[in-house]
Amino acid sequence: MTIIMGGISIRGNNMKMDKQMVNDSFITKACLEDLKEILQLQYLAYQSEAALFGSNDIPPLKQTIDEVVEEYHKGVILKLISDKKIIGSIRAWESESTVHVGKLMVHPDYRRCGYGTKLLNEIESYFPQKRFVLFTSTRSINNLRMYQRMGYKEFERKSITAELEFVFLEKII
Repeated sequence: MTIIMGGISIRGNNMKMDKQMVNDSFITKACLEDLKEILQLQYLAYQSEAALFGSNDIPPLKQTIDEVVEEYHKGVILKLISDKKIIGSIRAWESESTVHVGKLMVHPDYRRCGYGTKLLNEIESYFPQKRFVLFTSTRSINNLRMYQRMGYKEFERKSITAELEFVFLEKII
């Protein structure tokens, strides 16, 4: 678990939360009971991606709770808690020594505060010395900037439709 207090991250597996930390943020593994709240956050957080294309017809906005539960059992889902609510999340699963990172999201009211970076750093700590792969749209300039700043390098582009192109990035730790 990582606890974020006043912009400082404190790591540890056996940390206990005291009352003083209620208003501070922390990252921990999600449990099954969190998945509905995480899916609701996903629907909210991905509205900005949908706006880039002028359509709500994107996979994160069509995902079902059953699909999220399947992802939960397949890998790791982390949640970022602040003021007793989930304001961020990220998912990852490993296949053939490659960790696939997906659904990095932060509540719109909490963006541009470093939470996305903290979530990505935390998920990387769950899979030491691995190759990480993720993708985003070419229109997601802020996401691309953050991934590149964190050491991810583009290795492929794939056109999905005339308007949608994905950029695949990797990082080897």
